[in-house]
Amino acid sequence: MQTHVGDSFVRQRIVVDISDAKVSGDPEAVLTTYSLGSCIGVALFDAVAHVGGLLHYQLPDSSLDAAKAERYPFMFADTGMAILVQKLQSMGAGMKRMQVRVAGGANMASGPKGFDIGKRNYLAIRKVLWKHGLFIDGEDVGGEAPRNMSLFMSDGTVTVRSVGLEKRL
Repeated sequence: MQTHVGDSFVRQRIVVDISDAKVSGDPEAVLTTYSLGSCIGVALFDAVAHVGGLLHYQLPDSSLDAAKAERYPFMFADTGMAILVQKLQSMGAGMKRMQVRVAGGANMASGPKGFDIGKRNYLAIRKVLWKHGLFIDGEDVGGEAPRNMSLFMSDGTVTVRSVGLEKRL
């Protein structure tokens, strides 16, 4: 399937589900995740090694449920990022070259009141990234609307679509 994007055609869309992560080194691929409400999407891209990955996690810290973290490590910011970073490094990515884009962390009316999971997820990823020596280069977080996020492997561009509007991070 080809999708027209700007002046180029994307031949391979790779969907990242909730509590999942995907990596690629294929310049024709686009990693996309949907429905980032209180969840956070994290896109990492190394332009020199030309590899990138996208994580869609639901909860801030694996210590909330160690058994679940064992079964579903991408459900949590800390375990999900550790695996994603390790995989990208094994593909040649350099930590100092990594571009980081973050989206999501909305305050969704459907969640438990006072839990502030979107805000907690955002604070968690900042802490996890810092521990890995990474800093956020672009973000679209907070608010009350869900988002879709895409990482274009051709050049590392990240787009976020929310309430019918699309922007680059």
